[in-house]
Amino acid sequence: MRDFRWPPPPDGGPRTYGPGPSAPRTGRPALPEPATEIVTTPHGVRLERLVTGSGRPVTVFAHGFGSGIATTRPLGSAVTGGKVFFQFRGHGRSGAPPGPWTYRDLARDLRAIADLSGAGRAVGVSLGAGALGRLLTESPERFERVVFFLPAVLDEARPAASTERLHHLLDAVGAGDISAVADVLSAEIPPAVRNTPASWAYLRQRIDQLMRDGLAPELADLPGEVAIPDRAVLSRVTARALVIGCVGDDLHPVAAAEALAAALPKAELHVYDRPGVFWTNRADLRERISTFLN
Repeated sequence: MRDFRWPPPPDGGPRTYGPGPSAPRTGRPALPEPATEIVTTPHGVRLERLVTGSGRPVTVFAHGFGSGIATTRPLGSAVTGGKVFFQFRGHGRSGAPPGPWTYRDLARDLRAIADLSGAGRAVGVSLGAGALGRLLTESPERFERVVFFLPAVLDEARPAASTERLHHLLDAVGAGDISAVADVLSAEIPPAVRNTPASWAYLRQRIDQLMRDGLAPELADLPGEVAIPDRAVLSRVTARALVIGCVGDDLHPVAAAEALAAALPKAELHVYDRPGVFWTNRADLRERISTFLN
């Protein structure tokens, strides 16, 4: 059986067992992580931030659960103006104030970074999409344009299966179990590309970051939380919105994307026909986001 094995081989390519090509493989290494800074927010939480690009408009990017700056940067590669990436509380080098935490706390993190940078546009991915939605319920005129990529939860809790997967990631990182972390992360990668140099470079980068910085235990309450109390409040949002979902993703049910798009007055919805959009439709995804924002 050909499958993942950890740790990866020294050349960065996939290690496989059983019949298959035997020619040498040289995987392209992941780009080195850029230098970030720690900023103090008005609500007292220190957050890790990366600023790229220049000029106006400015777009802030909010990542998903257990993810971070590195995984959201590709979404902004073709977006013009200034771009601000950050780590939510409990992720990367950001602070971890006493819990429990809710999406309201994440919305405060997002608002602080947006205000400090003068961002008028925002992109939220999964957990970040939930935080963006919560921010807009409190300040419906805060942004001019917003993108929700793979929203996972609105005003109804996640399915039990998806919360278990997120808790498995927290437990594996907390225990320092590299193999278990790799197992959870590899589920995000479509089977057709799992044994490729690109997927191994991605896994290595994600695991290195998680093993170095960890994940705060206070994050454990978030998978069971709802992002907003009532989707009807989103009817006051003035921003133009792009909502992107996909079929067949257990962590990000397409029903959540459809419900969010229906609740926003100026929203357009695009649904990909299979999961693993970062791997199967990356060029189209980047073009779709940049065309909307630019």
